Amino acid sequence: MLNDYFTIGRVASATGIGVETIRFYEREGLIPEPPRRESGYRQYPPTTIDRVRFIKRAKELGFTLSEIKELLNLSVGVKATCADVKYKANEKIKEVDAKIADLKRIKQALKQLTNQCQGKGPVSECPILEFMKNPKKAKYF
Repeated sequence: MLNDYFTIGRVASATGIGVETIRFYEREGLIPEPPRRESGYRQYPPTTIDRVRFIKRAKELGFTLSEIKELLNLSVGVKATCADVKYKANEKIKEVDAKIADLKRIKQALKQLTNQCQGKGPVSECPILEFMKNPKKAKYF
């Protein structure tokens, strides 16, 4: 019955996600297109709230929308197993580790550059800006 359904505003309020984001998720196929009232207003089933919360939590864990779509498909797939989901999570861990390594490298380079900069003199002699203009001269990366 349509009385048990939610407007897009109520879905947004219940999930902490903006109305435009919910429309975007619908366009991208992350949530199914809901039925509409005669007035044309979308009427989302209660399961939409759970699905949007799933998407939100997956994004917080670093999954892309494409990866989330895959996880959603796995969650309803008859042939999917926990091993399939674990594989996806382990792949995400590898990506996170690579990002952490990159961030550590960037941090180290910034430390070296800031240690070289005395914070005095003209900008034209700033080693930080000089590196950005000509990174080949520096050995930080």
